[in-house]
Amino acid sequence: MKFDVLTLFPEMFSSLEQSIIGRAVENEQISINLVNIRDFSTDKHKKVDDTPYGGGAGMVMMPDVVYRAYESLNNKTAKVIYMSPKGKTLNQEKVEELSKENHLIILCGHYEGIDQRVLDKIVDEEISIGDYVLTGGEIPAMVLIDSVSRYVKGVLKEESIKEESFSNGLLEYPQYTRPEIFQGEKVPEILLSGNHQEIDKWRKEKSLEITKKNRPDLLEK
Repeated sequence: MKFDVLTLFPEMFSSLEQSIIGRAVENEQISINLVNIRDFSTDKHKKVDDTPYGGGAGMVMMPDVVYRAYESLNNKTAKVIYMSPKGKTLNQEKVEELSKENHLIILCGHYEGIDQRVLDKIVDEEISIGDYVLTGGEIPAMVLIDSVSRYVKGVLKEESIKEESFSNGLLEYPQYTRPEIFQGEKVPEILLSGNHQEIDKWRKEKSLEITKKNRPDLLEK
């Protein structure tokens, strides 16, 4: 799986060099290519934005600069995603769908957004990570890369993603490890029993209980 990221702040993505995603890059299971949109400005000050037509607060990223950055990738077959609060909300179904793609180009907006004309020209889909607004698309892009990469073959063991939250329509059951007693609280006896059938039953009951409490909307689906 290849990710090309069009961004004004490539240095923000250094966190993806760590942990599971970092190892996936090292093992060549995924690749992350960062393209600095500012490099494609023809202005001597590397200006990438201007005031919005019609007035209003803030600045808007200019279409020609964004388009040149996109054109530099020389790829017309990759799916282009614009991270935007106006997009459809990212969920597990969409994550698994995107993990089947071979190549994603992720466009990160900033300031008041990007000129609509270039979005209409190059973007296939707009995706939001929630009903709130951030200062830019870089953090949402990292969320998308992390969540999608986990479903790329070989990045995680298959059993690691089988029973996690949302995979079976429920939230995940509680997890415990050593020490057996922590500040007077003991690990549930059932998990120490060795009876895997009863453990599976307990975990399913706990998943249902947590889902009813925290996300009853999932049960309605």
